[in-house]
Amino acid sequence: MLSPIILAALCALALLAVASVRRIPEGHVYTFRRMGGHVRVVGSGTHWVVPLVERVAHKISLTGAAVAVEGLTIADRPGRAIVYFQVLDPERAEVVIEDVEERLRAATRRLCGAAALPATADARRQWLKRSLNEELRERGLLIARVDLNALD
Repeated sequence: MLSPIILAALCALALLAVASVRRIPEGHVYTFRRMGGHVRVVGSGTHWVVPLVERVAHKISLTGAAVAVEGLTIADRPGRAIVYFQVLDPERAEVVIEDVEERLRAATRRLCGAAALPATADARRQWLKRSLNEELRERGLLIARVDLNALD
């Protein structure tokens, strides 16, 4: 028969082994942060992690998301926008993923308030999409589409 101490140690070892396995779903990337600050990016599948040393810092969806931007002024009329974006490079996007929605809102408001806004609605959408991509491409994000709606 096993002594209670050995049995408890075996149970603790089994729990530690179960806690070491992480299943990451398709279309997602997890970033693990170690105690020393090192970040590891892990794609979909089953992976081993070091419990009590590594923790999940971010769960990044690669499928895309949308951000609604209210309170815009488009052609001297109030309006709103919906910005659709996708994470292309999770390693670069990991730095800004927590505040990506606020960054998109601020950049969209700033760009819509610019004096050099194109005259037609389609040209405004394309210009805004291109301008946002220039700013955020280096962060690993892609602006897929921008919908601008002037409110009446």
